[in-house]
Amino acid sequence: MTAARPETASHPETTAHLVPLLERLTLEQKAALVQGADFWTTVPMPEIGLRSLTLSDGPAGVRGPRWDEREPSLNMPSGSALAASWDVDLAYRYGAAAASEARRKGVDVVLGPTINLHRSPLGGRHFECFSEDPELTAELAAAYVRGLQDNGVAATPKHYIANDSETDRFTVDVEVDERALRELYLAPFERAVEAGAWSIMSSYNAVDGVTMTENDLLESPLNSEWGFDGVVVSDWTAVRSLDAVAAAQDLAMPGPAPAWGDLVAAVRDGRVQEADIDRKVLRILLLAERVGALEGSRPVHPAAIDGPAFVRAASAEGSVLLQNDGILPLQSGARSIAVIGHNAREARTQGGGSATVVPEEVISPLDAIRGAFASADVHYELGAVVQEGVSEIPLTAIVNPVTAEPGLRVTFRDANGDALFAEDRRATALVWFGGDAPIGASRTVVLETRYTPAESGEIQLGFAGANPGRLFVDGTLVLDDSPVLEGTDLGAAFLNPPSLTTPVQVQADHAIDIRAEFTRESHGALAGALSVTLGIAPERTDPDALIARAVSAAEAAEVAIVVVGTNSKVESEGYDRVDLDLPGRQDDLVRAVAATGTPTIVVVNAGSPVVLPWASEVAAILQGYFGGQEFGHAIADVLSGAAEPGGRLPTTWPASLDDVPVSEVTPTDGRLVYREGLHIGYRAWLKDAVEPAFPFGHGLGYTSWAWAVAQRQDDTVEVTLSNTGQRSGKQVVQIYAEAPDSAVERPARWLVGFAVVHASPGQTVTATVPVPARRLAHWAGEWVVEPGRYTLRAGSSVAELPLSVDWNVA
Repeated sequence: MTAARPETASHPETTAHLVPLLERLTLEQKAALVQGADFWTTVPMPEIGLRSLTLSDGPAGVRGPRWDEREPSLNMPSGSALAASWDVDLAYRYGAAAASEARRKGVDVVLGPTINLHRSPLGGRHFECFSEDPELTAELAAAYVRGLQDNGVAATPKHYIANDSETDRFTVDVEVDERALRELYLAPFERAVEAGAWSIMSSYNAVDGVTMTENDLLESPLNSEWGFDGVVVSDWTAVRSLDAVAAAQDLAMPGPAPAWGDLVAAVRDGRVQEADIDRKVLRILLLAERVGALEGSRPVHPAAIDGPAFVRAASAEGSVLLQNDGILPLQSGARSIAVIGHNAREARTQGGGSATVVPEEVISPLDAIRGAFASADVHYELGAVVQEGVSEIPLTAIVNPVTAEPGLRVTFRDANGDALFAEDRRATALVWFGGDAPIGASRTVVLETRYTPAESGEIQLGFAGANPGRLFVDGTLVLDDSPVLEGTDLGAAFLNPPSLTTPVQVQADHAIDIRAEFTRESHGALAGALSVTLGIAPERTDPDALIARAVSAAEAAEVAIVVVGTNSKVESEGYDRVDLDLPGRQDDLVRAVAATGTPTIVVVNAGSPVVLPWASEVAAILQGYFGGQEFGHAIADVLSGAAEPGGRLPTTWPASLDDVPVSEVTPTDGRLVYREGLHIGYRAWLKDAVEPAFPFGHGLGYTSWAWAVAQRQDDTVEVTLSNTGQRSGKQVVQIYAEAPDSAVERPARWLVGFAVVHASPGQTVTATVPVPARRLAHWAGEWVVEPGRYTLRAGSSVAELPLSVDWNVA
């Protein structure tokens, strides 16, 4: 049994030295400090030596205060890809890389990692989170936090708490029993606090009837039990009322926050206690001191990194070889390779939503495979259309009519049509969410460019956005329409808006002038933001003809590599998935290519599980996740054997949605009840005795292993194993506990520790895995380690556990 930590909610031991600064501030200044100055920064107070803090989205790359292709970011692998590595050291280096990027962009606080659980594979933000398991998530989260903060940048684990799906995320009331809340959903946050997290983000949803920015869970266990002395930052617009002041909600973002607009008056008339504001100010000052934003503090300057090299290696480490009949790694002497798939040419390197960054360059699998197999004849076919709606026009094909440089001119006009502001951009997919453009004051936004197509024919030209638009080609109006927004999630409408297109005939090498005009409409909290894409939708080729061309290419090749994947309508912030199917005709495509008899390798480019009904028909399946900007290179490295597939599944993969034990993500009458209690992920699969397509922890390498012995030494388990293959390799040693004689409800088994080992051919290695007694505990109003016999099993997945050792707890 472990005792709770003493009450330390105000943490005078860490903030006492800042009280003199607090005492120099007026009530008005303190009220300003606890809410943002704008979308991404806090209010500076130079009179006490405080500069503003800059916050930025950054779970998989640090965007910075402007969403701008002229200030590109390192696009790192998604959260699920990082978790697939099962590598704590890699997670630390990932955090350090994010810190280096943050300082390069002037960012003090990174809004990540995202450590909600994969409660259901239908969760729309699944790709951004780590895992279905709290232990795996917790260990990686702690390492990520340390990597960031050892380099002087604040981490902000999010979203606290029970924000595990997207449907009605602003208003849903999650009902979860206390034991499941403690053992599953709070556990990663507790470990992040133990690692020293300087900030935590509170979520939009309610838990047991109280919205999280006003919820007592912010005080206990976060502050009073765990000793958190950092800043609770709200998710953007999540502070709804003055009731959040009395709660342990410290910073309302963005600012100024309308819900706290009369904060000063509320103190003076007694509705709010000034002491509650003082506590928040002290924590914000402490955060500022920690990141070097307070006079006299010393900021840490992280070392510069080779970002692309790190992303390439990390992506390979998170790539999971699901099955392999021996075809991989491919021999370098292959003479002809058919590369097929929309995602081979236009890979998804990241999921949609606020985590999106703009990379300087993206390496596609097609280009990387051509480079890795330079002596082979590589033939490409689209195979099946995956993308929905318009995608941006390549920079190489557009010219700014004002500067004659690649890009376009954007002009912001007021209600009279007068220009307020203009800027020259280098992309046609544009987001203004912070920055200099006068979005709020603009009534019309105009995009102008000159487009030169490479081929003749009909294109589907159009735009995506949340505002009415008119499109002109060579001065002629060709489209005048208003998008129809689906649902009520403004964030989803803003980040993944619907598309409108019209057919336009073009001639190769003949330039056309394109002008798009968008009428601004206010969207509440997003009135000062704008998202628009001027682009071209996929060709409307007969789907059967596309598959037939792919089949012909496969028949003529020695091997076929089919890259399948999801699109932005499947995996994104703001909405959940409706199924686990690959979009479009991709399943038909894989079956048709496999039926040719040509050995077929399938690369899955998805951030979360998809159903693979053709798995038994293909030679190999490689899950690449959203691998960041070097995704193509990483895939080619694994296919060629230059790198081993280092990943193991952080989430169970089902054979069918019907088999999934926990699939409810849609609230009923505003409530989402976590009826499954402790049994999510592999725990639920084991409870229901249903066989998944691929179990939690599964993943193959390019060598073989012999498992020798497991033994317990105090609070560690030592596992000895040998590389019996012909190549150096990586193995993830996984330790699961079972308590078959327990008097309380338990999962059939649960992960209690893991470690990565590497070995050369013939080498024997020993993995030492800490398993503190707390990993065996259950929550019963406090943490209790039940006396009795526990069996600790060791192996390579939740379903492959050849070794065991008993642990008798008195």
